[in-house]
Amino acid sequence: MANRFQGPGSASTREATVATDTTTTGTTGLATRPVRVAIVDDHESVRLGIQAACQNEGFEVVLTAASVSEYIENLGGREVDVVVLDLSLGDGSTVTANVKGVQGTGSAVLVHSIADRVANVREALAAGAAGVIPKSSATKTVMAAVATVARGDVLNNLEWASAIDADRDFAKAQLGRREREILHLYASGLPLKLAAQQLGIGYSTAREYLDRIRVKYVEVGRPAPTKVDLLRRAVEDGILPGLDSGIDPDGDGR
Repeated sequence: MANRFQGPGSASTREATVATDTTTTGTTGLATRPVRVAIVDDHESVRLGIQAACQNEGFEVVLTAASVSEYIENLGGREVDVVVLDLSLGDGSTVTANVKGVQGTGSAVLVHSIADRVANVREALAAGAAGVIPKSSATKTVMAAVATVARGDVLNNLEWASAIDADRDFAKAQLGRREREILHLYASGLPLKLAAQQLGIGYSTAREYLDRIRVKYVEVGRPAPTKVDLLRRAVEDGILPGLDSGIDPDGDGR
């Protein structure tokens, strides 16, 4: 793939906050609160190091654990924005099971790993991880990545690009020209109705294209049920060169 990704932006110190969606009341507003983080790593020294860095950044560390099963067992209904997850835990668990297990609690996943096994990195991304940050990264870079994922953004960086570029078995969905156009506009942040208008087609036709796109991604083992997933697929497949700061992953809710 020819596309290159920009690294995460800098996180504000002490004042790191996330936007809270209040759609349950029929409106969307912003509420300021600390980013809530959990850390899952089978090395205690790593857990303690990340915990200290998060607390210094102004994040709230909700929980630390040596495994995903321990994390789930001790979460106790608490909400976490981002789980910083080691790629290879020593309990025999798989990358996919760990990513899916964390996602099942409603949290986004930031993989924090040595990242020297491209296949495992690719597996984590395919399972739905929002990004990968190497353990060799500077602390401020890791904290910036946590803040990026907490905002609901996908972390595009060299590790993601390398994992995709180096994996010759990474299956692209065979999208037609019009499907690629719809995906490009929709994943870039346009509501589907406006994307249809821009292409001069009806809304129902655009919806059919979008449904077809999702079916094709399922067929190659890369399901994209949400708009965020479609955005990730568009970037992975070179349909979008990267993420713009103004992208709204929620859009019209599809």
